[in-house]
Amino acid sequence: QVQLVESGGGMVQAGDSLRLSCAASGRIFSSYTMGWFRQAPGKEREFVAGLMWSDGISYYADSVKGRFTISRHVANNTMYLQMNSLKPEDTAVYYCAARRGLPRSGIYDYANWGQGTQVTVSS
Repeated sequence: QVQLVESGGGMVQAGDSLRLSCAASGRIFSSYTMGWFRQAPGKEREFVAGLMWSDGISYYADSVKGRFTISRHVANNTMYLQMNSLKPEDTAVYYCAARRGLPRSGIYDYANWGQGTQVTVSS
């Protein structure tokens, strides 16, 4: 069983940057896909970015392409989300998630979730 813990959230102004971390305990197999999701108040949880743990190939939601970068440090069992040029609409609770198998962007495709970290972007 993989347990995930997010950190790095905070309150920033529009245009600022933040880096989120997701520390995983338990073994992350090479077949895993890891992902970042977010949920704004009153909205459904949505996919942000994901990567294949084996080779780091990444993919993004259109809303964050060119601004966010997902990466991982295999030896540390940690995944990151570098968020640049933040906008007020990026305000949400950000969750990391893990699943065995190929990349998916649906929340029900992921079995393991962290507790979330709040990101607030003011204008």
